[in-house]
Amino acid sequence: MLRLGFDNEKYLQMQSKRIKERISQFGGKLYLEFGGKLFDDYHASRVLPGFKPDSKINMLVQLKDDAEIVLVISAGDIEKNKVRGDLGITYDADVLRLIDAFRGYGLYVGSVVLTQFSGQASAVAYEKKLEGLGIRVYKHYPIEGYPYDIPLIVSEEGYGKNEYIETQRPLVVITANIPHIVSEDGFGKNDYIETERSLVVITAPGPGSGKMATCLSQLYHENKRGVKAGYAKFETFPIWNIPLRHPVNLAYEAATADLNDVNMIDPFHLEAYGETTINYNRDVEVFPVLNAMFEQIYGESPYKSPTDMGVNMVGNCIFDDEAVCQAARTEIVRRYYKALCDHRKGLLADDVIYKLELLMKQAGTSIADRTVVAAANRRAEETGDPAVAIELPDGTIVTGKTSALLGASSAMLLNALKKLAGIAKEVKLIAPEIIEPIQKLKVGHLGNRNPRLHTDEVLIALSICAVNEPKAALALKQLEKLKCCEVHSTVILSSVDENVFKKLGINLTCEARYETKKLFHRN
Repeated sequence: MLRLGFDNEKYLQMQSKRIKERISQFGGKLYLEFGGKLFDDYHASRVLPGFKPDSKINMLVQLKDDAEIVLVISAGDIEKNKVRGDLGITYDADVLRLIDAFRGYGLYVGSVVLTQFSGQASAVAYEKKLEGLGIRVYKHYPIEGYPYDIPLIVSEEGYGKNEYIETQRPLVVITANIPHIVSEDGFGKNDYIETERSLVVITAPGPGSGKMATCLSQLYHENKRGVKAGYAKFETFPIWNIPLRHPVNLAYEAATADLNDVNMIDPFHLEAYGETTINYNRDVEVFPVLNAMFEQIYGESPYKSPTDMGVNMVGNCIFDDEAVCQAARTEIVRRYYKALCDHRKGLLADDVIYKLELLMKQAGTSIADRTVVAAANRRAEETGDPAVAIELPDGTIVTGKTSALLGASSAMLLNALKKLAGIAKEVKLIAPEIIEPIQKLKVGHLGNRNPRLHTDEVLIALSICAVNEPKAALALKQLEKLKCCEVHSTVILSSVDENVFKKLGINLTCEARYETKKLFHRN
């Protein structure tokens, strides 16, 4: 049985209250930069058992009378056809998906902002498309010297081209061209986004979109018009009021290992208040620049630290620390296996693997703690073929092997459903005479080389059998019980099987090897 450690209802109440307090702090208008996933935040639900994947959007729904959503997308990302790795759709398509999703919750979507706009043909076409759909579009332009292109800055083409500056004093003051950025030639060139609500939520389909710059641009324009408006930042992780090396915070580093995000103690908060809080490197590094911008806009900065800017209340809603620690350790191991598979596919560098191995050591866990791994590998050794293992809610381990009719994932799925339904293992939920015609269709007409049924095909066949077979119907009713179960495969699975497990809420890991030695694989 999954051990809960997070109070979701308390979170909804505390978080909405906190945001309302921040709105009042700034005289009634707040630009809230919203990072991370508003919908389907499965990382948070895995490391904080009890946290519901749609918690953040439901929290905003409580504020829907005050809230306006502004979506931000980089014109450069449109030009590059940048794709979301988790959904497999482009960022521009995801903006439309998000608008539909927000409206489905009754939230008001005010506009879309095209950042880093420099006349890109695809961005112009997208602007026309949005306007044709009745969506207001605003353009924000590149500002020379604006300090956000970190990958370029920290490279041979960035810092590497600069002459080395020999310094002689212990204090070296580095400043940015704030007067230019916060001027008519900087933020002043950007379109003013007309908003109607006291809470304006700035969000985007991915990182590096320009959310923070959009917020600051708006503060500049609001100030010009005599409107007192504020800025706040919403990030779920790292959690600011738990220890730096807490497994939940380490799990965030594991999730962003490929981005080189690092958790750190907020030095500005420590100096200002004598209190240790946790933030991450990019926010700490950019805070002096942000602070200078605030001072230029307001005359004085409302914040003394990056932590001050945040409104996250997640850490206050953990009631069983050991439960969330164990869940976070499991997540780190899961991320490690995913990284190994991505590395095998040529998508990830070696240093990411090394970082994850270090994080596992820091969290006090290893692959040996993932019980389904040993069970799956043991079954594979016994059969000489790929195998899959699942840990059911009561801790029982069920396996599946490869056969002439079924892939290992499909066999495991049927075995797990039988176990949950109390059906004897030898009972065939789907008769061979039903499976065989499906195999003939796959190979003879659909061009598949592998005749064995994938998990989606097995579930469809089981659904058909359930019409007339009571045991099949009983097994099908157990699907909901598979949510949050841990699964391990001894080979990299097809995208079909991966997606089915994802839709069922099953936490999957795979060994970093393919079933065959072919050079081309349909991942």
